[in-house]
Amino acid sequence: MAEGLSSGLVSNLLNTLRAAGAAFGPISTYVQLHTASPGAAGTTAVSAGAGTRIAAVLSGSSGGSALTLSADVGPWTNGGSSETLSHLSVWSAASGGTFEFSIALSASKTWAAADTFTLKTLSVGLSPQAT
Repeated sequence: MAEGLSSGLVSNLLNTLRAAGAAFGPISTYVQLHTASPGAAGTTAVSAGAGTRIAAVLSGSSGGSALTLSADVGPWTNGGSSETLSHLSVWSAASGGTFEFSIALSASKTWAAADTFTLKTLSVGLSPQAT
């Protein structure tokens, strides 16, 4: 017998995360940019140039597959601060709401006033899975 999480459990857990605890199905979540790790509450180092959250739609998980973006998110336009983006946080609402998770960008992005940033890929999975 293989050890690890079953693909069905992984999909159910990921879909619950995607739906912020609601019934499984497509749901919008909101992404916010950060200049360092967002911390356990998701509120640390929010980008001064792009502190607003933008709606994103995550695909559903089946067979244990990761959640992925259904379409590009953004663009954010830098409102005037030179900074380096390194992380993002995912929330259940455009303001307030529930902090769901954070992710480090695969490469930091230096940006200045009037630059734009578009999130093209995002993948969230759980492991180990039994195979």
